[in-house]
Amino acid sequence: MKRVENVLREHRYQRSHIIQILQDIQVEFNYLPKEALEYVSQRLKIPLSKIYSIATFYAGFSLNPRGKHLCTVCMGTACYVRGAAAILNEFERKLNIKPGATTKEMNYSLETVNCLGCCAIGPIVVYDGKYIGEFKLKDIGRILKGRA
Repeated sequence: MKRVENVLREHRYQRSHIIQILQDIQVEFNYLPKEALEYVSQRLKIPLSKIYSIATFYAGFSLNPRGKHLCTVCMGTACYVRGAAAILNEFERKLNIKPGATTKEMNYSLETVNCLGCCAIGPIVVYDGKYIGEFKLKDIGRILKGRA
């Protein structure tokens, strides 16, 4: 738990920094491990149920290990009518996983969101934090080969 302790120290053990603390822990581990949340609960004297309620409320947090690369497909109305469902289906086929899952070798995680607020340039795919607007099916192979 040395890495978690370093995060807590960086935030000066401020309970009011809990969201930032969880964000930093997620950066460290690529998700929020149960043991890390328990440790934070004990060190900051915050009920574990409160920490879990924060971690499950925000879609940006993950309680499950994520892959090295995170691919998020917007399924909002504007993106959907512009082909997001076909894009999602192709990612599922190429990665052999469903949304919310990670490939066996831990290289890719696939997620969906209801709206990213970029409707004018939909469909939108976020790949490793990079927003790619007007996404096309042909773009999938390119980004999976690391040329995004």
